[in-house]
Amino acid sequence: MNERIYLSSPHMGDGELKYIQEAFDQNWIAPLGPNVDNFEKEICKYSGAEHCAVLSSGTAAIHLALIILGVKRGDNVICSSFTFSASANPIVYQGANPVFVDSETNTWNMDPVLLEKAITDQIEKGSKPAAVIFVHLYGMPGKIDEIVNVCKKYDIPLIEDAAEALGSSFKGQKLGTFGDFGIYSFNGNKIITTSGGGALVSNNEVWIKKARFLATQARDQAPHYQHSEIGYNYRMSNIAAGIGRGQLQVLDNWVEKRRANYYFYKQNLKDKGFTFIEEPTDDYFSNRWLTTVLIDKTITGFDREVLRTELEKYNIETRPLWKPMHMQPVFEMYKNYGGAVGEKLFESGLCLPSGSNLTTEQKELIINKINAFS
Repeated sequence: MNERIYLSSPHMGDGELKYIQEAFDQNWIAPLGPNVDNFEKEICKYSGAEHCAVLSSGTAAIHLALIILGVKRGDNVICSSFTFSASANPIVYQGANPVFVDSETNTWNMDPVLLEKAITDQIEKGSKPAAVIFVHLYGMPGKIDEIVNVCKKYDIPLIEDAAEALGSSFKGQKLGTFGDFGIYSFNGNKIITTSGGGALVSNNEVWIKKARFLATQARDQAPHYQHSEIGYNYRMSNIAAGIGRGQLQVLDNWVEKRRANYYFYKQNLKDKGFTFIEEPTDDYFSNRWLTTVLIDKTITGFDREVLRTELEKYNIETRPLWKPMHMQPVFEMYKNYGGAVGEKLFESGLCLPSGSNLTTEQKELIINKINAFS
């Protein structure tokens, strides 16, 4: 049996240990410290965002964004349906109601036309949405200019979930910087990692200061422990931020490697019943966090689940595309607009091993096993 080939495993560079060692040498093992401060500055420099708070997860970042925007119990918050549950869970943390919107077929991200329909429908029912959470999936930029215009038209705050899209851009502007808030994730399977972590970015300094305050248990300025608001233990540690600083230095290189994975798969699987999502125009630049394929059973003779099971026999990890939120048991009672696009993608789509540390030999093995099965 060959060594396990993971879907997207952590890939360390050369600089992480330097920052971790500095933290040990200076005894900055406490939750905050110089690595945290510098990581925030470096994320701003890379992304173009003006302000940043690094946190324990991307989920925490979404939750804080909702709190700061004043989302409360009973409010409606529009969210992409075709996504991971972490995009929607914080809405429920606030006692609010997720309203799910389906994808368009060009980028697989939220359909701006359907978004406007959902907004006008909710307004007619007397419940203007309190916010929109828009997700860029698998590193592919969505139609963010159209989404921004719809949100501005109805004066609704936009939370841009770029958890999977750090390093991607639209018209030369980094994703995560189009909305009122931007979200990044540094989970272990993301394009860069801090072991676990995330970031909240915004051009609103007051909001980011508020996020840092809430993320450190909302402790008031006093010599004793005093709290006037409910706080959270959401801050990133100085050690984790040190890992992130080293990872950020190799981000563009890792993007290049993941894009090379995509082109390798596309070249070797084209015209065999596998469809790859393309960047619609030169305006779109995807980090290709995960290479995804749609499988046409009428051509291949098998569906994505049969192929996934077959590859697992050879210790090759793959994963179905996201199961839409409106199909999830925990969310099935909430309002949903559309659904057919996301449902079809889930039914026929598969994520292939996409790590920046994949070797040529591993990629050739994957292709050989797919071809042999075909």
